[in-house]
Amino acid sequence: MSKGTSVFFSLLNAGLWDVNSDMRVDGTTEWNYIYRLAQDQSVQGLLLQGIEKLKAKGIELSVPQVLLLQWIGEVQMIEQRNKAMNAFVVELIEKLRKNDADALLVKGQGVAQCYEKPLWRCSGDVDLFLSDSNYEIAKRVLVPLASEVETEYVGSKHLGMTIDGWGVELHGHLYSGLSSRVERELDSLLYETFYSGQVRFWMNGQTQIFLLKAENDAFYVFTHILQHFYKEGVGLRQICDWCRLLWTYKDSLNSELLEKRIRRAGLMSEWKAFGALAIEYLGFPKDAMPLLDVRSKKEDVRWRKKADRIMEFILKSGNMGHNRDMSHFSKYPYLIRKCVSMGRRIGDLINHARIFPLDSLRFFPRIMWNGMRSAVRGEG
Repeated sequence: MSKGTSVFFSLLNAGLWDVNSDMRVDGTTEWNYIYRLAQDQSVQGLLLQGIEKLKAKGIELSVPQVLLLQWIGEVQMIEQRNKAMNAFVVELIEKLRKNDADALLVKGQGVAQCYEKPLWRCSGDVDLFLSDSNYEIAKRVLVPLASEVETEYVGSKHLGMTIDGWGVELHGHLYSGLSSRVERELDSLLYETFYSGQVRFWMNGQTQIFLLKAENDAFYVFTHILQHFYKEGVGLRQICDWCRLLWTYKDSLNSELLEKRIRRAGLMSEWKAFGALAIEYLGFPKDAMPLLDVRSKKEDVRWRKKADRIMEFILKSGNMGHNRDMSHFSKYPYLIRKCVSMGRRIGDLINHARIFPLDSLRFFPRIMWNGMRSAVRGEG
């Protein structure tokens, strides 16, 4: 690991948790590289928070003033965007409630509340999880307000749209596209949420926003990480979300229920490998990581090796695969673009087989089938 990458992870650790008072940064630090890496992984706010914490502890840093001001300005823009998005979420939820429909907010702004500074987390789309009847109401209410509406995935009940410049996604299910075992567990999560009312909430101003209960949220966020990992590339921000969620609810998390879900879904190897990554690279406290016992040196080494390979892929591909050459989208006709994309996906699955050999083979047919189906539908 280069010196710049090492400093990047030290700052990320400081932003996520507490400060390592032994950290030393000299004038040769590659600050422009660290800043670009923070942008690549959508963790600019966390690293700036790490810088603030270190300075408060009297640890001298050599960030060039011009770059630091640019960094602060970018995080201020992230903060303003989050404030505007929070207000938009209120409008959206209240509009649905006026039409006798309710929705849960998944990922995004709900998970952001697990951070020390929620407004410094880079935001994405607004994802709403709805029961069957509320999904239909939401379509009827929101589609007329949208400036752009994507092709609906009817079977999986997924519809994306743009409203007032914000990306909004409606989910009638939380499918992963990985395997039938994972989908069955997500269906069970749906049942618990809508038929047993097992939810938590976030007070967004004066408006109560419903969220998945902590154990289900941890499971869903993790399956979403794997969905991107196996299909296109996952970013550190998504893994930081998972870590902050687990940490925030560490004292109340139902580990027994979570373990049952992970085992039934057949994802225990992935959970332990990503848990080792969280500990090794992100500074997640060892004793707080559910379902991972690091007391066995042999087991610890095994999962850390897998974590190293996962991190190698993450840094190479960038957040959501953004570091990859996408020039074929502008150079070639649609079918050739899809062939290039599918070839890259096969290459990723071969790479991932070095880490999770059995699951890579198990997930391969469904991932390829979904890719071919989207090609037939003319998507992507």
